[in-house]
Amino acid sequence: MNWAIITTVILIGILGLVLEFLVIPGGVVGVISALVIAGGIGMAYYKYGVLAGNITLIVTVIGILVGIFFLLRSRTWKKLMLNTQIDSKVNEVDEAKIKVGSEGVTVSRLAPGGKASFDGEIAEVFSAHDLIDENQEIVVMKIEGNKITVKLK
Repeated sequence: MNWAIITTVILIGILGLVLEFLVIPGGVVGVISALVIAGGIGMAYYKYGVLAGNITLIVTVIGILVGIFFLLRSRTWKKLMLNTQIDSKVNEVDEAKIKVGSEGVTVSRLAPGGKASFDGEIAEVFSAHDLIDENQEIVVMKIEGNKITVKLK
């Protein structure tokens, strides 16, 4: 057993901790990863003695702390998070085209929500009662804010 194996075991444990933190929450992977790291440090103590074990322990702890420091920096999180802004609204409806009583055709299945076309304008609509299949003629029953409720014609 050489230093490459010990280092690999410790790095696998650290990778498991990162996965626990970012991808697989729940604690199980974190506990297993901590045990793997401890096993790697224990192998260093067993194979190379107390001095090498202590050095391995110190280097591992410092490495983990430096990793946590860089992980908690805001620039790191800005690289990981989505920064897109949603600036559109649901149903920016032209009042002249879509009003109560307007007739249209479903573009997608309404289960209960979906899309419909009213004189070439696509809007998100909701079925009042049942599921409505695609390409069915519909009538607007009511409009409450941005929510358009329709029924079969």
